[in-house]
Amino acid sequence: MLQKKFSILLNQFSLVSFFNFLDEKYKMKKIYTALLISFLSLSLFAQTPTKYWVQFRNKANTPFSLSNPSAYLSPRALAHRAAHGIAIDSLDLPVTPLYVAGVAAIPGVTVHSHSKWLNGVVIFTSSPAALIAVAALPYVTTVGNIGLRLADTTNNKFLDESFSAVDLNAQRSGIISSATLNYGPSYNQINMLGGVCLHNDGYRGQGMQIAVIDAGFYNANNLPIFDTLFLNNRILGTWDFVAGDANVYDDNQHGSMVLSTMGGNLPGQLVGTAPDASFWLLRSEDAPTENLVEEYYWASAAEFADSVGADVINSSLGYNQFDDASNNHVYADMNGHKTPCSRAVNFAANKGIAVVVSAGNSGTSPWFYIGCPADADSALTIAATDASGAVTNFSSRGSMSLFHHQKPDVGAQGQNAVIADPYSVGTITGNGTSFSSPITCGLVACLWQAHPSFTNMQILQIIRQSASQYAAPDSLLGYGIPDFCAANLYLSGNPLQLGSVDQLYGLSPNPFMDNLNFSFYSMKDQKLSVILFDVQGKQVLNQTIFASGNSENHYSLKELSTISSGIYFLRVNTESGNYFSYQLVKGE
Repeated sequence: MLQKKFSILLNQFSLVSFFNFLDEKYKMKKIYTALLISFLSLSLFAQTPTKYWVQFRNKANTPFSLSNPSAYLSPRALAHRAAHGIAIDSLDLPVTPLYVAGVAAIPGVTVHSHSKWLNGVVIFTSSPAALIAVAALPYVTTVGNIGLRLADTTNNKFLDESFSAVDLNAQRSGIISSATLNYGPSYNQINMLGGVCLHNDGYRGQGMQIAVIDAGFYNANNLPIFDTLFLNNRILGTWDFVAGDANVYDDNQHGSMVLSTMGGNLPGQLVGTAPDASFWLLRSEDAPTENLVEEYYWASAAEFADSVGADVINSSLGYNQFDDASNNHVYADMNGHKTPCSRAVNFAANKGIAVVVSAGNSGTSPWFYIGCPADADSALTIAATDASGAVTNFSSRGSMSLFHHQKPDVGAQGQNAVIADPYSVGTITGNGTSFSSPITCGLVACLWQAHPSFTNMQILQIIRQSASQYAAPDSLLGYGIPDFCAANLYLSGNPLQLGSVDQLYGLSPNPFMDNLNFSFYSMKDQKLSVILFDVQGKQVLNQTIFASGNSENHYSLKELSTISSGIYFLRVNTESGNYFSYQLVKGE
């Protein structure tokens, strides 16, 4: 029943009129690299049918117009553009249908998919004569080999992630309604980013739409951790850009685990970072193979997300080397705007989408740098840390000297992250930037929900500025661990003055129960006196802690469950005689 109900929800408006690539006769595969037709080797044709990218010259003779964008953009997408002053332009126009028909009419050619941003189509063919005929069309500029066409099969391998089972045996409790969520073991991965603060203020992703571009969402429609999403109609639609159909639940389980860190709700085990958001589930990764065509699938998925009006994209995929080594990227390609998928990220950002991507898991490999689209100029690229905030050895490294822009941007927990078990009712832990990215992405949606008047790039920039090493970024964690509580305060008109004065900020949760977290920016190395007292002035806690100078210091006061419920005040005294106070509530 759930399978039938939620695998066909591409029905909010006519996709036929503005997304020809969703027609069932068009299927999609991985792309890039322009081998000009004159250099194609006949040896390719001794193998199975091959995938090619056909680049169109322009979008002339199109029946679509900039004056009638409702033919190819949803009402929500149009409203999003209007709210942020984003003009409709030629990138929004679908590829010219006459061009597509001309390519499809050549014997031996199957048109699989389109990309309007990159302006071309993916085709399948094993005929050298057909390729010559395609290249000779007056509106075609190049034809490039982007990978052998192999059978698209279900393959449930993990995408370079490692997992350890954790059986917590908790029962699902249903709809989220409590003021303080029961995160269970997932508490640390949201709390270290200041996300509990957002949730306690009521920002849990309500009204926000997140597109998850991944390798498949195996069994997600049957897992109790996603019941809240399905029962509240917050899986808005699905599409498989590899197979060309709406069923994403029979492929790789990687996307199910990624989705759980944002939209999961299994109280006592795992509550996602945007548990009340709505989601589009889009498959672009053909996990059994690694071909350049997948970058073009990714572009088509991002275009779809834009056309339906998604606010945020999460993608825990990355590319640099392929089964066909002639398509491999080199390090110099990671300049932020060269590869197909990185270009697509930047186009998506220009259309007003906040794009969050994983940095990659190549930290211990010969290629230890980020790949694409992690290098994209406009992406928020997320490195992986352990539970304490230290960068992991597997997290891919960046290089400011080559990229001329900071990558990665920030870091979040990606080691022993709590995620859904795709085969049972419980959870497991997993390692990978595949999880640090969506953990962060869900909070991006919550922060933007709290401050909808800001643009996507303003939201991402303030997240960078809230991070723990913003003044001294590096190639491991970028600007450091973001503090979404501090970012929320800043955007609410209570700006932090980090770097200019001592400052107390980021107290959460409020109300608190067993733990109380806060941050303190210190201008110098010094000891701080931390005092918690009640409304009668009675001290219930008095500790001395050390603060490092010219940096953000993060603290957690633990084992506070024995304190009676009521109103309390936290006071932090500095060596120079300054003090800061904050009113708190101790919950029942």
